[in-house]
Amino acid sequence: MQMANRTEVSEFFLKGFSGYPGLEHLLFPLCLAMYLVTLLGNTAIVVVSVLDVRLHTPMYFFLGNLSILDICYTSTFVPLMLVHLLSAWKTISFIGCAIQMCLSLSTGSTECLLLAIMAYDRYLAICQPLRYPVLMSHRLCLLLAGAAWVLCLIKSVTETVIAMRLPFCGQHVVSHFTCEILAVLKLACSDTSVSEAFLLVGAILLLPVPLAFICLSYMLILATILRVPSAAGRRKAFSTCSAHLAVVLLFYGTVIFMYMKPKSKEARVSDEVFTVLYAVVTPMLNPVIYSLRNKEVKEAAMKVWGRRWPSK
Repeated sequence: MQMANRTEVSEFFLKGFSGYPGLEHLLFPLCLAMYLVTLLGNTAIVVVSVLDVRLHTPMYFFLGNLSILDICYTSTFVPLMLVHLLSAWKTISFIGCAIQMCLSLSTGSTECLLLAIMAYDRYLAICQPLRYPVLMSHRLCLLLAGAAWVLCLIKSVTETVIAMRLPFCGQHVVSHFTCEILAVLKLACSDTSVSEAFLLVGAILLLPVPLAFICLSYMLILATILRVPSAAGRRKAFSTCSAHLAVVLLFYGTVIFMYMKPKSKEARVSDEVFTVLYAVVTPMLNPVIYSLRNKEVKEAAMKVWGRRWPSK
C-alpha cells in the first residue's frame, strides 16, 4: 500500500507562471538571453583560466569551479523552464522531478560553500601574503573544492530521497516553475517533519554559518587594507571586496529569504520571482563582477583570442 501511494503520481504539472500568459511571453526572451549570457560568460572564464598559465592560481581555480557550478545550476532547470513558457503542457516525470530537485539542491548548496572558500582564499592572500603559497597549496585547493562538491551531493541526495518517498495521494500540481523541494513538499499528504528538519539543518549549515565566515574574513581583510599605505592599493582592494560582497549579499539574501522565512500555505508569485533572481541573474552577473573587471582576466582573454584568430 505504501508503495502504491508513492507511485500513484507518475508525473508533476509545473504550474509556474501559467496563470499569467502575458508574463510568460515577457519572461521567455528575457530568461533565454540571461541563460545564453550565463553560458557564454562562464564558459569563457573556464577556458581562459585553463589556457593561460598566469591564471593557474588558487583564486582562478576556485573561480573556474564557480563558473562550472553556475553553468550546471542554471542548466538543471532553465532549458525546461523555457520550453514550458511557450507550451501549455508543463509536465515533468516523477524521476525527472527527483533528478532536477537533487541537482538543483546540490549545485546551489555547493555554491554556498564555494563562496565561503573563496573568501578564505582572499583572506590568506591579503592577510598572510608571505605564507599564502604554502597555506593555500594545490592539494588543499583540490581538497576544499572536492569536499564541497561531494558533501553537498550527499546532502542533496538524502534530502531528495526523503522528500520523494512521501505519499502524494494524487496531488501533482507544483506551484512553481521547477521541482523546488519546498513546493513539492506542500503536495505530500503525510507528515513532512523529517524532511523539513533535514532542510532546516542544511539551511543553517549552508546559509548563516558560511555567511558569518565570509563576513569575518572580510572584516579581517578590511583591517589589513586600512593599514596599506598606498591609496591606489586600498582603492583596488576595496573595489574587489565590494564586488564580491555584492554577489554574496545577492545570492545569500535571496536564498535565506526563500528557505528560512515562515512557511506559507499559499504559493506566491513573489517566491518565483525571487527564485529567478538568485538562480538566473546571479550566475549571469558572476563573470562580470568576479572576472571581467579584472585586468589579468582581460589580458588573458585578449591573449587567447589573439592566439585563436591572429590578425592577417
